[in-house]
Amino acid sequence: MKTKASSRGYEAEVSSVSHDEYEEELHLLQIELVKLQKHFLCCNDRILVIFEGRDASGKDGTIKRIVEYLSPRETRVVALGKPSDRDRGSWYFQRFTAELPAAGEFTLFNRSWYNRAGVEHVMGFCTDAEHEEFMSSVLEFEGMLVRSGIRLIKYYLDITKPEQKKRLEDRRRDPLKQWKISPIDEQAVALWNKYSTARNEMFSRTSAVVPWNIVCADDKRLARLNVIKDLLHRLHYADKDEELIRPSRQIVFPYADEHLLSGAIAK
Repeated sequence: MKTKASSRGYEAEVSSVSHDEYEEELHLLQIELVKLQKHFLCCNDRILVIFEGRDASGKDGTIKRIVEYLSPRETRVVALGKPSDRDRGSWYFQRFTAELPAAGEFTLFNRSWYNRAGVEHVMGFCTDAEHEEFMSSVLEFEGMLVRSGIRLIKYYLDITKPEQKKRLEDRRRDPLKQWKISPIDEQAVALWNKYSTARNEMFSRTSAVVPWNIVCADDKRLARLNVIKDLLHRLHYADKDEELIRPSRQIVFPYADEHLLSGAIAK
């Protein structure tokens, strides 16, 4: 089945997948993830993957599929809550450094220090000076991580405004997703343009050391499959199935300014 991606400003066709096709391909990709973990355990690699995106962009579901069959001893998902009084009185990056991967660990951040570039900035949870200090220092911080040997990869799951609105409405109706509802959800759609402005500034100012990878995430199945493919494509491990892990560059692609103008990134 083919669907047009014209809502994002380009006419290339993007293949959708049926449930059975999705499950079959996901299973094969999860086998590749197990191969990857076996490799970095032997080599003592440190892998850190950051997932950012608007509320309801699909971060939870994507991370769940990545870690589902990996060893829980060497795989950690970090989703920090509201900072404490002590956190607010400390160096901003301090509470994140405690969660960085050690040798042989694979760590995934479900939101990260980039909260300061997004929700904290938009919602007024930080001052303009704190926001500017973050934007001025984050490249140096990430440079230190990379130089220390951490393999850092950053994904931004990008959805359109109608899709976000639909997902948030579905969330409110689903009794199994009540834990996901927060007061910030109510502002997500209303403050769409402010979030877009903050996101665009984040992309333009924080891509120099570790580039952002944009994921067109309106189709959850395609987004999940292609994030896993892109992740596997970037990392070295033995017995890699090169044909299987080739991602679609219509779904996952490196950030560039022209994507904001073309509509490849939701406005």
